[in-house]
Amino acid sequence: MNFDDEVKISVQLLNQGKLLLYPTDTIWGIGCDATNSKSIQKIYKLKGRSESKGMIVLLDSATKLKDYIKKVPPIAYDLIENSKSPLTIVYPGAKNLSKNIIADDGSIAIRIVKGEFCSEVVKLLNKPLVSTSANFSSQPTATTFDQIDEGIKNGVDHVVSVNRDKVKSVKSSRIIKINDDGSFTVLRK
Repeated sequence: MNFDDEVKISVQLLNQGKLLLYPTDTIWGIGCDATNSKSIQKIYKLKGRSESKGMIVLLDSATKLKDYIKKVPPIAYDLIENSKSPLTIVYPGAKNLSKNIIADDGSIAIRIVKGEFCSEVVKLLNKPLVSTSANFSSQPTATTFDQIDEGIKNGVDHVVSVNRDKVKSVKSSRIIKINDDGSFTVLRK
């Protein structure tokens, strides 16, 4: 399947509440529409993951942050613009997302995705996309398509065909938490 067809089919399935296994700008991920609580619940169940553990949400543009964060701290734009590698930021005051993806303290982890496939999917979907590593809870993170457990591949509704053979030795994104006062803490380097 070519790139454009894969993007269209992925968006169609996401709009139907389906789960995808797809290449992100870092590692392979399991994803769904971040506003669909039933789909998010399916991811927690598939991974065997506690709902108390949050998941990352992907957006295609920093201008969309205001749609999902009550008050975007100005420092966030500087951090995003100046980051040389994939950066996930945990923001206080999440809004317009499914409640079961928002942390107990009201925060949400968002990454402005740079990967071509993800950017196109999020842009066409016009909603944030859940991104969680393609592994069962407590198992090592798969960094290539071939490392993904067959149980994960069989547990999603669609496995994206693009970039499967592209070997990436990319690590997970760096995670920074921004506090209400604008200060920030590095959670994962």
